[in-house]
Amino acid sequence: MTKKSDAIPHKKATATDVARLAGVSKWTVSRAFTAGASISDSARVEVLAAAKRLGYRPNLLARSLSQKRTHIVGVAIDQLQNPHAMLLLDEVSKQLQLRGYMALLLNITEGKHYQSIMAMADQLQVDGILFLGTILTDELITIAHDMHHIPLVQVGRNTDGQDLDMVNVDGYQAGQQIARLLLEQGYQRFGYMKGPDTPSSHLLRMDGYRDALLAAGKQLDTELIAGHYDRQRAHQTMADYLRATAASERVDAMFCENDILALGAMGALRTVGQQNAVAIVGFDDIDEASAPDWQLTSYSQGTGRLIHEALNRLIDGEASEEGEWRQGELRVRRSHLKT
Repeated sequence: MTKKSDAIPHKKATATDVARLAGVSKWTVSRAFTAGASISDSARVEVLAAAKRLGYRPNLLARSLSQKRTHIVGVAIDQLQNPHAMLLLDEVSKQLQLRGYMALLLNITEGKHYQSIMAMADQLQVDGILFLGTILTDELITIAHDMHHIPLVQVGRNTDGQDLDMVNVDGYQAGQQIARLLLEQGYQRFGYMKGPDTPSSHLLRMDGYRDALLAAGKQLDTELIAGHYDRQRAHQTMADYLRATAASERVDAMFCENDILALGAMGALRTVGQQNAVAIVGFDDIDEASAPDWQLTSYSQGTGRLIHEALNRLIDGEASEEGEWRQGELRVRRSHLKT
């Protein structure tokens, strides 16, 4: 008697086997497993029933390679500890899946060697690379451009790289809107906290903020640089500023480049018992911003619209130069108010 463990495994079912059992052509089998393909409902039912009976699973990667597309998009990100990055990543994966694509996560944390990470994406022949809020170094841009001329799209940040498509909210207009909100409260001295000390043209938030203040006869009095989008660094930067600056000379309103910096700054103010001494506004509208303990006024970028536009460019080669994706929304809560 043959033991079950010694039994010869069944031969893996092929598309031809499914076609024979379903009484259709091999191409009908292919269409049954292709989203949006033209096939009658009855034929699809027959094919799927035959495939289930035979245990058939289509080799999507092999089929994609034969069509010169893998339906895999590289998603490069370097701020995984930032909750806003997680919001972007969640939105990207959902929208890619709706289009029949998969995301290949490329963790390009700042300061690491990029070559091996990008080489993996190249070997898998990704259809393009989406950079999510990433600070692109010259080295990374060079490596990306060497990858068999695939489309590259940057989301959430501008860059100086050539031939790199950029999809970003109108940061200049957002900065102006935030300045006007603070001016309406009657504040007199204004600050701005940056993360990394990158050119202001990468985001344009500080430019719009500064110019709106100047138009109102005010100025940007203080610029703080945390160095990274890190809550503890922001806390320390704000604490150092409070210790080094007399109360009479401090700013009374501060726009932080993102919510992580804003929450760190607010934490420093609470630590010294001065939580109402400086108005704080953030950017990104992460989930924690609306928590009762913070009630952080923040600017939402409209993540869904940004990702939709980015994927239209990356996958379909279609761009809308101006549209709703350029406009975010100011979420007014309490952290900017005079008390």
